[in-house]
Amino acid sequence: MSTPQEEKKVKMISSLFSREEELIGNVIKQMETCFGPTDWISKKFVFNRTRYYAKEMGWPLYRRFISFSKVISPDSIVEIKLMTNKIENEHLFDMKRRINIDPGYISLERLVLATGKNYIHRIYLTRGIYADLTLVFHAGTFNPLVWTYPDYADEEVISCFNMVRNNYFQHLREEEQ
Repeated sequence: MSTPQEEKKVKMISSLFSREEELIGNVIKQMETCFGPTDWISKKFVFNRTRYYAKEMGWPLYRRFISFSKVISPDSIVEIKLMTNKIENEHLFDMKRRINIDPGYISLERLVLATGKNYIHRIYLTRGIYADLTLVFHAGTFNPLVWTYPDYADEEVISCFNMVRNNYFQHLREEEQ
């Protein structure tokens, strides 16, 4: 029989992409008022692995990844996703999104994104939100799965997430001392 245990706190991350680079910066600041300060903001990436969002958001699209200083409980990802949906809606123009925000978290074992879309590998949490297992940590690095979005499987992006995981691991070690 397994004995339920409290899950360790995890490192909140998020992806933001938009046609408007300035909007990404403004929304990062808005997210900091909701979730606390960021401790890392990636360089600007060109979001070009899919044109899925082009009709709604325009083209070209730019992306930044961020992580937050404060660690969170993994089950808080539902409320976080609902809040980021609200932030997206605050920036609509003509009923179209100008920014896409994909929150998630990094644990020592995995990277999980929150989504409102069901799919075969996504686990329903509550309130219309699913957990998407995006990357798993094995043999010293994050690894994509067959369903991982191509942009999250990119070596440079994985390198960024490995760095965030290392910082999170250091944080856990410092807390234990």
